Amino acid sequence: MAVLDSLLKNRIITGFAIGALVFGCILLGGKFLLALLLLFIITASKEYADILKNKGFLPFFKVILITSVSMILISASGYDDLIPLVLLVGTICSFLAVLFRGRQPYIANVATTILGFLIAWMPCHICLIRQMGPEVSLFNITFRQGLYFLIFIFFVILFTDIAAYFFGIKFGKHKLSPVISPKKTVEGAVAGGVCAVIAGLIIGKLIGISLYHSFVLSLIVTVMAQLGDLSESLIKRDAGVKDSGNSLPGHGGFLDRADSYLFSVPVAYYYIKYFVLSGLTLPMVSELFKKVLYVICS
Repeated sequence: MAVLDSLLKNRIITGFAIGALVFGCILLGGKFLLALLLLFIITASKEYADILKNKGFLPFFKVILITSVSMILISASGYDDLIPLVLLVGTICSFLAVLFRGRQPYIANVATTILGFLIAWMPCHICLIRQMGPEVSLFNITFRQGLYFLIFIFFVILFTDIAAYFFGIKFGKHKLSPVISPKKTVEGAVAGGVCAVIAGLIIGKLIGISLYHSFVLSLIVTVMAQLGDLSESLIKRDAGVKDSGNSLPGHGGFLDRADSYLFSVPVAYYYIKYFVLSGLTLPMVSELFKKVLYVICS
């Protein structure tokens, strides 16, 4: 019991420190947010490469690192239209690395190298969201509306993680995914989702997001956060490791702590871009889908 209490204490202290650091960098933006993202990218990419070595795969870490850092720097500079070009060059370099420095298994090494790009491509959307929307002013401080959206996402993920963890420990009985992540429960996942949506509705009201968009966006973020967590667990389970690293007491590695952001942030970005800011509606999407089907089937 004393050991469990100590682990929980370490988890809470580390979680609070990381949360405060991340939230502070989100608020300050600029070089502070960029430094945080670069720290994460470099550390998480190394953790990813080390995890896959346990499966006998040898992704090219230098290719992953150069491509990833380039994407973060470009997105922070506002030239997000260049990101596909970086991905293209990185993909070609992945094949060239195998061609000229080939190490078996060839296909797996290329595939796992390209998969490693996603560790940076997804967090790139944090910078993109921070730059979204018109300028707003609060207490004579001017910033982009995107800051509000990032704060919204941060707290929705925070309440998802906290509620899912503690409700799962207290009331969890039914395993959510016994093979991939035995400790996660259906009760914890549902509680995390409910608390996240409630938090999203409250925060959305405070920052001026409509009730409808607050509900949909918080639902999207909490679902994607939990899917991201499970997806990272899938990779670790397949590689036979418990944590991505041991840098963060009570949380494992950087990849373990940030897995909730990997899917949720990019999906939230596209929902905000096309539905919240551009005014796209579900009937419009349905009509567009019907037209696409008509063209395909005609």
